Amino acid sequence: MATFTLNGFTLANWLSRIPTVRDELRLSEGQLGMIILIGSLGSLFSMPVTGRMIHRFGARTTVVLAATFASAGLGVVAAGVGTGAVWLLIAGLFLAMIGVGGWDVAMNYAGTVAEQALDRAIMPWFHGGFSIGTVLGAGAGALVIRAGIGVPLHVLTVVAVVFALVVLCTRGFLPAEPEPQSHDGVPHRGPGTSFLRVWFERRTLLVGLVVLAAALTEGAANDWLALAVVDGFGAPNEVGAIGLTIFLVGMTVMRFLGTFLLNRFGRVPVLRLCTAMAIAGLAIFALVPVLPVAMAGGALWGMGAALGFPVGMSAASDEPAKAAARLAVVSTIGYSAFLVGPGVLGLLGEAVGTRHALLVIMVPLVAGLFAIPAARELRASGEQVGSPVGGSGAGQEAQS
Repeated sequence: MATFTLNGFTLANWLSRIPTVRDELRLSEGQLGMIILIGSLGSLFSMPVTGRMIHRFGARTTVVLAATFASAGLGVVAAGVGTGAVWLLIAGLFLAMIGVGGWDVAMNYAGTVAEQALDRAIMPWFHGGFSIGTVLGAGAGALVIRAGIGVPLHVLTVVAVVFALVVLCTRGFLPAEPEPQSHDGVPHRGPGTSFLRVWFERRTLLVGLVVLAAALTEGAANDWLALAVVDGFGAPNEVGAIGLTIFLVGMTVMRFLGTFLLNRFGRVPVLRLCTAMAIAGLAIFALVPVLPVAMAGGALWGMGAALGFPVGMSAASDEPAKAAARLAVVSTIGYSAFLVGPGVLGLLGEAVGTRHALLVIMVPLVAGLFAIPAARELRASGEQVGSPVGGSGAGQEAQS
């Protein structure tokens, strides 16, 4: 949980400074969207590779290596902002997001190992830890902005402290279960075969769509909510950071409450409730012209966006033997939203304003509603995990 918290804290400290970076480097919304897009490409580059790294080196080593990339990249970002060199900012953000993406997949894998050891839903708590980190990071960003501390000093201080703590925390990870073997002692499938085949599993792809909708919903707020408050209501930058903090508080509350809801009602009803909350909260934030009411909508939006990602990670890991491969696939699908999202929102923001541009997020939210049944608990349904594309997988007997 501490590793999730540190990941969120690092990311939110950077996100809270986006309006400042935009102002200091005189970037338009479209330019900023393209820079964020390039950073997202770094995450997409790392995620398919991370599953193989986990398989070979384990989650502990993979998290440390990924955190090293993230720290180095944010150091380059700080240099780019300090010198006014946009190309350094772009290169550093690409490198940092390679690290953040790998860190995300590896810590989620470690979380599923713990969840399966407990034999109950606990993944939302780990993502609740991430949300606590984002709340603390966004709050720290607001305080740092008010204190007049520059972006380079702020980012470098966060990087140094977080990296040392990550190295310490990963020492407590549980070991992963060994891959099941056939009667002759040979694994059922080699790493190369399993990592290729999971891309053609119907259920894995549908779970990926659920995660894609959740990632775009959450990511749009992370990237644009602070700026939407600043530009949409003529508020100062620290109020924008406070708006992001309110969204993250709503998300954090729901992630801790969601663990009870999931164990009580199951994945599908809870995910449908959350999607409805996200749609309502987003509409309030984007359409109501009163700042306090819009902030309340942001909190509801955050609550609705809270569970899609952690539940998707759990659903992808229902079969432990292929958890690393399926997590890599689902994470890659989810984060592919950032290939389109930042650029589209930036361009729409220039045309209709950042706050109203966020309404486009309703499209993936509605699409995700149709994929939610794929995330149901397989242990209860007896469904085979690895159903190929085009097959229902229903009625097949689960392997013991």
